[in-house]
Amino acid sequence: MYHARVLFTFLRNGVIRETMFQANFLIQVLTRGFWFFAQIALFRIIYASVPEINGWSEDQYFVFMATGMLVNGIVETFFMPNCAIFSEQIRTGRLDFALLKPIDSQFLVSLERINLAMVSQILLAQALLLMSLWNIGEAVSLFQVVIYIAYVIAGVAFFYSLMITMACSSILLGRNQGLYDFWFYITAFARYPRSIYEGHDDSRTEGGEVLQFAFSYLMPILLVITVPARVILDTLNEPHWAFVAAAAAAGGLLISRVVFHWSLKFYRSASS
Repeated sequence: MYHARVLFTFLRNGVIRETMFQANFLIQVLTRGFWFFAQIALFRIIYASVPEINGWSEDQYFVFMATGMLVNGIVETFFMPNCAIFSEQIRTGRLDFALLKPIDSQFLVSLERINLAMVSQILLAQALLLMSLWNIGEAVSLFQVVIYIAYVIAGVAFFYSLMITMACSSILLGRNQGLYDFWFYITAFARYPRSIYEGHDDSRTEGGEVLQFAFSYLMPILLVITVPARVILDTLNEPHWAFVAAAAAAGGLLISRVVFHWSLKFYRSASS
């Protein structure tokens, strides 16, 4: 309950901050809106030439796209702003204030700043998801919705754990801008369904199979988006994928927790 009150305070601070810089807020919303509609336009052009891509019809792919945007929107709303300034807090010693407060340090470091402009992406993703499901015309059960939400949360948890683990490297390296670039490059693979990397039976490549295996089982960024999309579409024919995605989220959170507290042992505060 105490953590909920603190989170509400962070939300209120976010509203105050956005009202102070309304032009910046508007620019971010317009930029995200342009990117959103540009992506839809691009794939409408692609699907105008082909009926499906590796088993994904146009509306099915838009369900996948909406799921990925939803997960990324949540991550970039709540966690990205904080991980982005983590190295600066370490460099200036402002991390001391988070460590000295009577609340879980990782909770405070992860959620202190909230980017409310990214809520627009969450809303657009939800609209695209509902519109695509409506166009498909298949009935969606309450069970599917519940499992879908659970795996969206799992996807958020996995990407958060990846992000905070990389942010913790700032304590050892001092600065990790290159690692953030690496994070964006890696997560770019999650923008496409897992089957995209398979190719056709007569055109399989070792590179595609290596990427598919690596990003499905070693770092399952493909599954944490593909699984919820297939759940809501009722096309998940590989039950073990669901297990891998759930295990990746749970394991990622555990590892990130351990890494966070381990890395603090090497933090030299402003007073040291």
